[in-house]
Amino acid sequence: MELMGIDIGGSGIKGAIVNTRTGELLSERYRLVTPQPATPDAVGDVVAQLTRHFGWRGPIGCTFPAVVQNGIVRSAANVDKSWIDTPGETLLQQKTGLPLLLLNDADAAGIAEMTFGVGKGQQGVVIILTFGTGIGSAIFTSGQLVPNTELGHLEVRGKDAELRASAQVRKKKKLSWAEWAVRVDEYLARLEVLFSPDLFIIGGGVSKRHEKFLPLLTRRTPVIPAQLRNEAGIVGAALAAQL
Repeated sequence: MELMGIDIGGSGIKGAIVNTRTGELLSERYRLVTPQPATPDAVGDVVAQLTRHFGWRGPIGCTFPAVVQNGIVRSAANVDKSWIDTPGETLLQQKTGLPLLLLNDADAAGIAEMTFGVGKGQQGVVIILTFGTGIGSAIFTSGQLVPNTELGHLEVRGKDAELRASAQVRKKKKLSWAEWAVRVDEYLARLEVLFSPDLFIIGGGVSKRHEKFLPLLTRRTPVIPAQLRNEAGIVGAALAAQL
């Protein structure tokens, strides 16, 4: 089955046509810059522009970097505050004129990774973490998603974990990979205490540099890099729209 997946991020909004049977992209990814300020109307216009680029007239799966509960955006840690309590799914349906499912971006990435990536066939408790502007999270137990977990906002040393250990923090503070690994390790230790996971999967842009920091981690839980990387959100969104 062919569906369109769209991944809304803080800096870019990306889309592609996806084969949901194989997880392969059937088109080149097309990226547009996220408008600033990223208000609902402005973002909706860019999403509509993406669909027109592909000439797409079918169902769409679309990610969003916040809690999405029954199509309503409930948080705005890394997006414009005007999104809070906005019926985002309905708004984007109206902007595109197409059926559209809106879901949390890390949840979408997790769905893709558990279906076609290194999480395929994994049982028990699997925690997928995406390190980028913030820290996104998705928890699966026996292959089933627990949505909207937002574990990047757990408190570590008196502040949100993502304010200490996101990929953006590493760049802003010019931390070495070793220095950053200490912070990631501390964060994963907190998750181990709370969830006793069987596996951590690390995604986001840093996953392609996994050899720089994964060997430095000291967790008892296995930690492995994600496989789908930057395509995970698009693929997972399309899969979710099919379910």
